[in-house]
Amino acid sequence: MNITRYNIGDIVKMKKLHPCGSDKWEITRTGMDFRIKCLGCSRQVMLSRPDFEKAVKAIVQRKEEA
Repeated sequence: MNITRYNIGDIVKMKKLHPCGSDKWEITRTGMDFRIKCLGCSRQVMLSRPDFEKAVKAIVQRKEEA
């Protein structure tokens, strides 16, 4: 089983476009629910973990660890 780690600050590409036309989102909360922020219009959306993992296409950029 392949487990992908998601961290706050990661940028992900979703399978579907947001109505504003962007498909890139920043993760702002992780856990059982994910909060993601659209990089096109700054709208925030909450998704359950299964819905989020199904909707993610790829991790575009990992947050740099300090």
